[in-house]
Amino acid sequence: MSAYREAVERVVRAALAEDAPWGDVTSEHLIPAEADATASIVARESGVFAGGAAVEAAFEQVDERIRITDLVDDGSAFGTGAVLARIEGPARGVLRGERIALNLAQRLSGVATLTARYVAAVEGSGVRIVDTRKTTPGLRMLERYAVRAGGGRNHRFSLSDAVMAKDNHLAVLAAQGIGTAEALRRLRSSLPHTTHIEVEVDRVEQIHEALEGGADTIMLDNFALDDLRAGVALIGGRAVVEASGGVTLETVAAIAATGVDVISVGALTHSVRALDLGLDIALRA
Repeated sequence: MSAYREAVERVVRAALAEDAPWGDVTSEHLIPAEADATASIVARESGVFAGGAAVEAAFEQVDERIRITDLVDDGSAFGTGAVLARIEGPARGVLRGERIALNLAQRLSGVATLTARYVAAVEGSGVRIVDTRKTTPGLRMLERYAVRAGGGRNHRFSLSDAVMAKDNHLAVLAAQGIGTAEALRRLRSSLPHTTHIEVEVDRVEQIHEALEGGADTIMLDNFALDDLRAGVALIGGRAVVEASGGVTLETVAAIAATGVDVISVGALTHSVRALDLGLDIALRA
């Protein structure tokens, strides 16, 4: 089982336990045990789908007799009214799994849809749209998978993956009388050669020290467009240039045009709106 699927199974298990800690009192007392149901997940608006594994896990963990067919692929664009999956099996299980399946598919499809809009806005520029660590606690792997489903890329997954010296790190060092370049050189000497080092700067004047210290990536945080262009020119290909801070769909194309390599967008996960999906149970004649 892949790490992603393991994460999905874990998230769904916890969500189902939270949603029905002592069972589904409504369905278990209202719906006959022998009743079957046929249902469809239907799009109430257009978007890009993500979360197929979560849909499968939600129903399979409730009742392994539930069958899921016609599940669209993650990354698929769809229109209003599209059927994204069909579910058939014991009615109690379908009803119990419904909310968790929809909650996760709606959120992840929202992430994929928003990401696809950012990617489309910079099409042809060669700039990568990437996510950040501003994810929902416990859902990071799922949300970052959804970013990829929308055509985006991932930044470092966790604090353990790469060095990212941000403004607060540099402020602590400065209070100790340690300059950025000196700190980066010390850091480089103590790390494996494979470890990537990124430094965040919020003024053009800080770029020189980041370069002197050997940063692999320099993040230009909350720079105005003219300052972004100046920063790109100053770095001159000696490091990957990342733009970050306050990026919106209205501004992302102009940021991409400054020549940066990467644009990180926290909004892909921290401010996303869940897509409107519903589960419709078919009525028998």
